Amino acid sequence: MTDAAAPRENEPRIDAEEILEGILDWVEVETPTYHGAEVNKLADKVQTVWSDVGCTVERIPGRDGFGDHVLVRSPDWKEGEPSILVLSHMDTVHPLGTKDAANPIRREGDSVFGPGIYDMKAGAYLPYYAWRHLKRLGRANGLPVTFLYVSEEEVGSPTSREVIEREGRRAKYVLVTEPARDGGKIVTARKGVGRFELKITGRPAHAGAQHQDGRSAVRELAHHILEIEGYTDYERGVTTNVGMIQGGTGVNVVPREASAEIDLRVVTAADGEELTAKILNRVARDPDVEVEISGGMNRPPYERSEAIDALFEQARELAAKTGLELVSTPLTGGGSDGNFTAALGIPTLDGLGADGKGAHTLHEQIYVSSLEPRAAMWVELLGGLK
Repeated sequence: MTDAAAPRENEPRIDAEEILEGILDWVEVETPTYHGAEVNKLADKVQTVWSDVGCTVERIPGRDGFGDHVLVRSPDWKEGEPSILVLSHMDTVHPLGTKDAANPIRREGDSVFGPGIYDMKAGAYLPYYAWRHLKRLGRANGLPVTFLYVSEEEVGSPTSREVIEREGRRAKYVLVTEPARDGGKIVTARKGVGRFELKITGRPAHAGAQHQDGRSAVRELAHHILEIEGYTDYERGVTTNVGMIQGGTGVNVVPREASAEIDLRVVTAADGEELTAKILNRVARDPDVEVEISGGMNRPPYERSEAIDALFEQARELAAKTGLELVSTPLTGGGSDGNFTAALGIPTLDGLGADGKGAHTLHEQIYVSSLEPRAAMWVELLGGLK
């Protein structure tokens, strides 16, 4: 920290080890998205810590097998008044048992490992610690704050999007606790994400005796894969990826069925509309084969705007009080819940979590050295944004 941000004598200090202890308490609870009951164990912890610091907590029941969402409001929050929305998610991509073998919770020098620690339990914990520290210091928050913890971000937030957008519309600013990028940079733009499912139905036949009577679903699918993958345009920032395929029942059978799942990433809403139309416009090459495709954009692009630039500048000045130089990445390909709020026109900053690396991998880790400066940044953001 700089001298300007240094604590006064006898003033409580931000303690990286204390922050880490809280983060690890949350990492110990494994929270695969599709295990709603396990995610709710973490929701219980989130609900308890926020209730203990005098905030109001609403538990929004999960549905479709997903866990609950936790909505926290500062005591000064009032409907219709400017406020901040802090977005976090509790779920991870890692299956149960990952912490026991594949990526055990451990500390190696400056790195602390564990499933979901980087994406994004460390980030989810930091604003709680910062809020509590503000109260330790006797400082008031700048704007009223809503903290929203969702249970299924890793699969596109199918049940929480409505809540995210509702709370986003109530907010002046949105801050997202996804992990920092590229050595501590924050995120001010993300690509939009589309998902599609393509199903082909042909006609089965014996591959030797009646091959001519068959209509191969796999062959038809192959044509569509090449066409869809051909839409990738790196200069425009457009990528199409056929990531999963299935088909056939046996090597000696002309395949009746084949299917594929497709991922689309785009920089602009206009590109999303154009590429969605191209992907959905499937025409069978073989008139005896049926082609079905469904899907669309599940996260709109998070496009940088003048309002986001203004928020970033305000955040940069506040972070500078702590000695932290806030830098943003030009664009990141992954989506987050910040895509939803940015697309609504609400100034949104993302990547405000801990620094580290290895999101979605078995070497996922955070850097302990990032915890104190990131917590100090959060103290200034919660205390100073206007």
